[in-house]
Amino acid sequence: MAKLSGAAVVQINEICDRYANEKTPLMMILSDIQKEYGYIPLEVQEIVSAKTGVPVSEIYGVVTFYSFFSLKPKGKYVIGICLGTACYVKGAQQIIDKFSEILGIGAGETTEDGLFTIDALRCIGACGIAPAVSINGTVYPKMTVDMVGKVIESYRKEA
Repeated sequence: MAKLSGAAVVQINEICDRYANEKTPLMMILSDIQKEYGYIPLEVQEIVSAKTGVPVSEIYGVVTFYSFFSLKPKGKYVIGICLGTACYVKGAQQIIDKFSEILGIGAGETTEDGLFTIDALRCIGACGIAPAVSINGTVYPKMTVDMVGKVIESYRKEA
């Protein structure tokens, strides 16, 4: 969505209109836009602001606060590595380091081929199976550094 097309602007306005009768529509609007486009750049935030009357600064604050929203496009496979206390204590930092080493990107970045994005997450609520990694909703329990390469290869084969 480098430059918004006319059709995209129309669709974003339609998403805003869907929630016109809601008292607090912002989360629903942003969620629908994120699902549709995969990210919410500033240009889109400005359209939502104009349509809803919510200041861009408030929209930006919401988009940057919640980890499921993104300002940049994400890869086909989003690798969420939990860095919460239980996961961190059980080696999550070494796991994120291994993903970064193999993919050649850091947390918050996407590979050049658009296949993978690494997200460092505060907590995914899976402390009992720490360290936990989530890829597009599939949770990998008790992840080890040795498993990382195999997991990446399985997704490369799917692509």
